[in-house]
Amino acid sequence: MLNKKTIAVVVPAYNEEKQIGKVIETMPDFVDRIVIVNDKSKDNTQEVVMEYIKNDKSEVRDLNHRKKIIPNGYNHAEVIAEKIVGEEKVRFLPSEVKNKHPKNSRIILINHLKNGSVGAAIATGYRWCMENNIDCTAVMGGDGQMDPNELEDICMPVVNEEVDYVKGNRLKHRSATFVIPKIRYFGNSILSLMTKIASGYWQVSDTQTGYTAISLEGLKGIHLYDIYPSYGCPNDILVKLNIANFSIKEVPIKPVYNVGEESKMKIFKVIPRISWLLFKLFWKRLYKKYLFRDFHPLFLLYHLSILLLVINIPYTLAVLNDVFLGNKISTNSLIAFMFLGITGFQSLFFAMWMDMMDNQRLQK
Repeated sequence: MLNKKTIAVVVPAYNEEKQIGKVIETMPDFVDRIVIVNDKSKDNTQEVVMEYIKNDKSEVRDLNHRKKIIPNGYNHAEVIAEKIVGEEKVRFLPSEVKNKHPKNSRIILINHLKNGSVGAAIATGYRWCMENNIDCTAVMGGDGQMDPNELEDICMPVVNEEVDYVKGNRLKHRSATFVIPKIRYFGNSILSLMTKIASGYWQVSDTQTGYTAISLEGLKGIHLYDIYPSYGCPNDILVKLNIANFSIKEVPIKPVYNVGEESKMKIFKVIPRISWLLFKLFWKRLYKKYLFRDFHPLFLLYHLSILLLVINIPYTLAVLNDVFLGNKISTNSLIAFMFLGITGFQSLFFAMWMDMMDNQRLQK
C-alpha cells in the first residue's frame, strides 16, 4: 500500500520465461498484487510463475472490496451500471485465473485461452483490478525493461489524487538519444507527434512507453474491453481518457535496454498500423467530445480546414503545372489557390490552438 491506497501491477507476458522471474523478484514491497496475464505463451512462462506462487511467502494484504449494491429508490442508475459491467465480461478475451486460492496470494496468474497481444493482456489485467477495487493500477512489461525503483514515482500522483493517469517518459532522460536504438527513437518521436494531435494531450511525448499507472475512477471511466489489442494500446488509452476528460501527468524515467529481453515489436509493421489507428482515433475524439457530448467551434474549424484544403488540390496542381511548364500562371487559379490555401491553413491552426487551450487543463 501507499498512503493507505491499494496498489496492483499488471504484467502482460508472452514467452517471458527468462525475464518474468526477475520482474517478480524485484517488485517493490508496497505492491499488494502482482497480476500476471500470460497471453498464451508457447514457452514455460506459466510454469515459472506457478512456481513463484507456490513458494511465495510474502505478506498478503486484504483488498478493499466494494460492498454489494442493495437497490433502493435512489440508486437505480448504480444498479444498472453494475449490471452493464457484469455483462461486458463476455467482450473480453477468454481467460482463467490459475491460482487455487487467489485471495491468499500476492501473485495472481491469469491465463488467456487464446493469444490476444499486449493490449488485450492489459485489458484483462485492468478488469481484474477494477473488479477488486484496486485504488492504483500500474503496468510493467514482463520483459524487465522497466526499473521497479521508479514505480513509486509513477504511482504517487495517482495515489495523491493529483491526476487519473500517469505515464513514464524516457525521451526526457539525458541519455535517451544514446541508449534508445536510433530507429526506435525516430519511430517513437513520429508516433508521439501524431498522438498529440489524435489524443488532445498536446504536451505528451514518448507515447509508446507502457510504464503507466491509472486510478480506479480512470478504469471505470473507459471501456476496457475496447482497448486496442496490439501495440497501439497506449495511444488508444490516451484518446479514451481524453474523451472522458481525465487528467494525466508524465514522469521522467530511464530508458532500459539490453537486459536480456527480446523485442517482439516489428517497427516497420507497427508504425503504419498505429498511424492509421491514430487517424481514426482523431476523428472519433472529435465527434464524441466536441459534437455529441459538448459542442465546440473547433469541430467546425477542423472540418472547414479539411474541406478548403481538399477543394484547393486541383488549383494547386494547376499552378504547379504552369510553373514547371513555364506557362503564364492563370490569374483565377492563382487567386483561388492563395485564398483557399491561406483560409484552409488558418482554420486548421485556429482549430489546433483551440484544441490545445481546451485540453491544457487535463495535463499537469
